Amino acid sequence: MRAVIVAVGVAFLISLFMTPIAIKVFTRLKAGQPIRAEGPAMHQGKKGTPTMGGVVFIIATVIAYVAGHLALTTLPDAQIAQVEPTITALVLLGLMVFSGAVGFIDDFLKVRKRHSGGLNKRGKLLGQILVGAVFGVVALYFPSTMKDATGAATNTETVGSTTLSFIRDIPALEIGKVASVIVIIFVVMAATNGVNLTDGLDGLATGASVMVLGAYALIAFWQYRHWCADPNYTQDYCYAVRDPLEIALIAGAAAGACVGFLWWNTSPARIFMGDTGALGLGGLIAGMAMSTRTILLLPIIGGLFVIITMSVVIQIISFRTTGKRVFRMSPLQHHFELAGWSEVNIVVRFWIIAGIGVAIALGLFYSEFLANVT
Repeated sequence: MRAVIVAVGVAFLISLFMTPIAIKVFTRLKAGQPIRAEGPAMHQGKKGTPTMGGVVFIIATVIAYVAGHLALTTLPDAQIAQVEPTITALVLLGLMVFSGAVGFIDDFLKVRKRHSGGLNKRGKLLGQILVGAVFGVVALYFPSTMKDATGAATNTETVGSTTLSFIRDIPALEIGKVASVIVIIFVVMAATNGVNLTDGLDGLATGASVMVLGAYALIAFWQYRHWCADPNYTQDYCYAVRDPLEIALIAGAAAGACVGFLWWNTSPARIFMGDTGALGLGGLIAGMAMSTRTILLLPIIGGLFVIITMSVVIQIISFRTTGKRVFRMSPLQHHFELAGWSEVNIVVRFWIIAGIGVAIALGLFYSEFLANVT
């Protein structure tokens, strides 16, 4: 727990104090956010606000991860905590950094062209597929080599699983490595686009991501305390995952970094995360679902992202089949803007929805544990 707290604190402070510097730098570079002309009229006042702020919390998360590992060296059970960086960290941070890199290219092109178009849909799609495929392969083809004092293997788990999972792996849903990589690619694409579509109002995606990442930090730390590979854990019921403390550390660091960024990103936002941050967070959230073996729980934990994504899907299907729109505008948050809701009201109420999804998911996760230990 000490290492996770250190990582959260370091990430928060770096993000909190680094973001104003980023605001000044991006302002000087004229890296302002282009605003769509067809969007809500009230958004035109945000034109020129610095974007690409996701760079800040991505860097803060990586630095905080290193700080958390330094804290691990002081723990008496360091051999269980795994002081050395792992494949799990490579996969999770890699998904965050390289998904963020795809978003950075998109943001850079928007700024350079002074247009909201950015990277074309095909280019963004290919980037997401490539990132998901590379780290999906790494997650499934590099098992752990943890050994006890006698040299016997205590954990041979991979970061990902060849079995679909809800609260844990579902043995009846074994699908093999190739299909699992495809599933991982799909989850990465769904999560990155879900966060990206949610990032339309000041602080909305950032606040929702804090809740989701906080939930994964709790799930992963609980798995660490009830870990099958821990020789000190003697109960029969445990979690067969890889490096849960690493997962908790990274999730906590990212949540802390987002809280620091939210200080400057909340209404009225002085900086936007841009596609850099939205895709980076989405990639990390996808990695969290994969590594904690809770892939089918993700739509509940990230319920707000699902609702907003589905509003876009419904709008497109309705317009193309009937020529009519279900919503005044999609994604859903803009529908309520055009209905006269204030931006702050929409953000707070959508945060409540995000919190409900997280609470339900955590309740399901914990109730499954209770049902099997009593």
